[in-house]
Amino acid sequence: MKAILFVGHGSRDPEGNEQIRQFIEKLTPELEHNIIYETCFLEFEKPDIAKGIETCVAKGATSVALIPLMLLPAGHSKIHIPHEIDEAKEKYPAVQFTYGKPIGIHYEAVEICKNRILETGEYEENSEENTAVILLGRGGSDADANSDLFKITRLLWEKLRVPIIETAFIGVTSPSLEETVEKAVKLGAKKVIILPYFLFTGILIKRLEKMTAQFQEAYPGIPFSLADYFGFHPKLKTVIKDRVEEALQGEVYMNCDTCQYRFEAMEHIDHHHHHDHDHDHHHDHHHDHKHSHEEESEAATVK
Repeated sequence: MKAILFVGHGSRDPEGNEQIRQFIEKLTPELEHNIIYETCFLEFEKPDIAKGIETCVAKGATSVALIPLMLLPAGHSKIHIPHEIDEAKEKYPAVQFTYGKPIGIHYEAVEICKNRILETGEYEENSEENTAVILLGRGGSDADANSDLFKITRLLWEKLRVPIIETAFIGVTSPSLEETVEKAVKLGAKKVIILPYFLFTGILIKRLEKMTAQFQEAYPGIPFSLADYFGFHPKLKTVIKDRVEEALQGEVYMNCDTCQYRFEAMEHIDHHHHHDHDHDHHHDHHHDHKHSHEEESEAATVK
């Protein structure tokens, strides 16, 4: 019997964890029947991944596909979840494990960003008003994840053609939100909309509300708006359905060609992990290397 195990990041804010549970509860009736569906969390909340896998196996699963409910491929999806899968392979040698992709760059993800901007009522498509949009990510030490946000920003511009559009990060890497707001103002922005590229609520959203008010005080002649965060928009169902189908069909292609962890020693996780996953060039390989991992802002800033 097949099982799908959704892996949420987990938050110290109970509301964020409940958002994940509610989203999965609404999603599963639309998925294929006769499959076990369970939800677990990487940290801050229970059940953890090991317990989630244990539950699937106890319910009769002979194959388990783990689907990371994370926006971009960073340290957690590249290191920590594969490590848990390695442990499970040893514990349950008769069970087949498949690892799906995170949300990543997807048509509907860009559509969600577009909708969030239009929902503010502060920008109309094809408007000539000199509006600036700032797509704000958490930021991390993973170059793939950071560059993906820049690509999503470009794809969003293709849909909105907003006069000024920039990418910023709340922590770990640059450009910072403060730097990007200053740049937008120097470029002549008459209005600024900040779009948080976050999946669930938490302390960061509350902090951004205060920061937006501070920007308004610093630039009194320029209206600032904080759009609703990316979140569990109805269109996200399409993305997760695609990720589930890919995993069930064994058509998961992960990009490791620019993965810094392939070439660096792992200092914070004491194991050699051997996980097979397909690449765009379609070959299976074993990672027998150590990864260095600075604490990603996914974990460090969720509250």
